[in-house]
Amino acid sequence: MTITRFPLDTRNSTFPPSSGERYELQMGRHSRSLAPLFIAFAASHAKGKVLDVGCGTGHLAVELASNPAFTSIEALDLSRAYIAYAKAREADARINFQTADACSIPFADNTFDLTLSMLVLAFIPEPQRAVREMVRVTRPGGTVAACMWDLRGGLVVGRMFWDTAAILDPKAMYLRGKALSRPITRQGGLAGELKQAGLQNVQETALTITMNFANFDDFWVPLDGGEGMCATYVAAFNVDKRQFKKALRLAYLDGSPDGPRTYFASAWAARGTRQR
Repeated sequence: MTITRFPLDTRNSTFPPSSGERYELQMGRHSRSLAPLFIAFAASHAKGKVLDVGCGTGHLAVELASNPAFTSIEALDLSRAYIAYAKAREADARINFQTADACSIPFADNTFDLTLSMLVLAFIPEPQRAVREMVRVTRPGGTVAACMWDLRGGLVVGRMFWDTAAILDPKAMYLRGKALSRPITRQGGLAGELKQAGLQNVQETALTITMNFANFDDFWVPLDGGEGMCATYVAAFNVDKRQFKKALRLAYLDGSPDGPRTYFASAWAARGTRQR
């Protein structure tokens, strides 16, 4: 079968990337903790060929490579900066990182035994297109799975950020609603997408990690780096940034001296089996 490669369509992502280093500060260090939990749920007995859709800076792919049962791991992302960062890391020879669009996956039908997507689908304007592509490239009997942060109630740092912003900026009230109310990040959201794509035996669970910060500066620096929706808002903040930083610092301190903080972060994960 001939594989048609389409030009990258940046309209298929609402996540504003800038560099792999900045993504590592903003989210990569936390996705590293989530990856083994996601794999344990989605692929505890899987083997063969794997596809990582929206691989970012590569933590899921690298964690997958710790299992010798996976013979090859294809990892794709729309961001050239993230792929360059992932390629520069020392990685298993079975991993192939490439730039590609989740809504137009450059592989033939029935190629993979396991297809995964971690922390990506909520940032695709039409996530069902990406899910259908994930199903298409998965062989009958194979597994398709995805996970996303529970942005409304499961991501404490996100609520701290947007609730603080909404107090200072009326516009942030709208942005908070836009950021936190995406149906695919709620319970049943991902499972519903997998069922709609025709997958069978769909199961859902919550995965919880801790996000650890050394001090407020460690918490703030990623938000001031231009990576992701929160940092994009800070860069364009129409109220004095110092005022916002001061208010957010008070939320972080919570009446105690500056220092380490640990916040829970939960993601909804769903998996299903392709029957035909």
